[in-house]
Amino acid sequence: MTVNPSLEAYQPVDSGIVPRFAGISTFMRLPQCKPDEVDIALVGVPFDGGTTNRPGPRHGPREVRNQSTLMRRVHHHSGISPYDLVRVGDCGDSPINPINLMDALDKITGFYDEIRAGGAIPITAGGDHLISLPILRALGKDRPVGMIHFDAHSDTYDSFFGDNKFTHGTPFRRAIEEGVLDPKRTVQIGLRGAISDASNYDFAREVGIRMIFIEELVKRGPEDVMAEAREIAGGKPTYVSFDIDIIDPSMAPGTGTPEIGGILTREAQDLVRLLEGVDIIGADVVEVSPPFDLGGMTALAGATMMFELLCVTANAIATARGTAAAG
Repeated sequence: MTVNPSLEAYQPVDSGIVPRFAGISTFMRLPQCKPDEVDIALVGVPFDGGTTNRPGPRHGPREVRNQSTLMRRVHHHSGISPYDLVRVGDCGDSPINPINLMDALDKITGFYDEIRAGGAIPITAGGDHLISLPILRALGKDRPVGMIHFDAHSDTYDSFFGDNKFTHGTPFRRAIEEGVLDPKRTVQIGLRGAISDASNYDFAREVGIRMIFIEELVKRGPEDVMAEAREIAGGKPTYVSFDIDIIDPSMAPGTGTPEIGGILTREAQDLVRLLEGVDIIGADVVEVSPPFDLGGMTALAGATMMFELLCVTANAIATARGTAAAG
């Protein structure tokens, strides 16, 4: 295999030389790097201080790293080898404060400020879904960004347990209120499950978020839905947030708020592959909770979705540079 000399330092460990179960655990077995050294920074946010029921996503980044050793170099369908297109590295975990939520949010934002200043696009393993808020604070600081959001839940609720406004059920309402997320360029895909109050979706509808419930997704199919999602994103800077609970709990049981009736892992892959052409400025895979997992299957799904996001994002960068993978 011939590697572009400029990319030699950013290659995964060869599993034919070092077995997958050996060596230091990093995302995709990549080298540890600083954000200003790479085009795409794979990072973790081990924080679940916004969880309202089943805890454990703080352990998600470590286990997703472990399961990512099963990822190989070349995407079997698209033929994309992200490591032959751009510089990719594991840029570590965000600092967090497990006993002070507001301080944790500030630390996470500061971490992503550094990533953005370094010129890298972050792809993140969470953590509960509240981590998307501080990430958006950093990436949407100069202008509100759009979002393509895969989830069983809208996460646009106002507060929980009194006036607690910062939980994993509120990040996108706060992001819209703070002016870092454009609701009219936001689409939520795969929503389902009973809600606590009939008004739970009122805010999202009022501000112009396009909500696509699971029934509509199943009826229309991934290609049609994602064509609309790309149109909503509009070719402008867009964040991608993938909550693992969009996948049915029969295939991803290790999550904090499971909802039956979800999509298959294969359908999840189809949806992410159809992000081609979107101007992705960052992405996350959240709510993997290893304490509730079975045999690492949810963490493996999370690692696989990170690889799918990596391939799409790397190819987009390469396309902009005129060096994209053929076919």
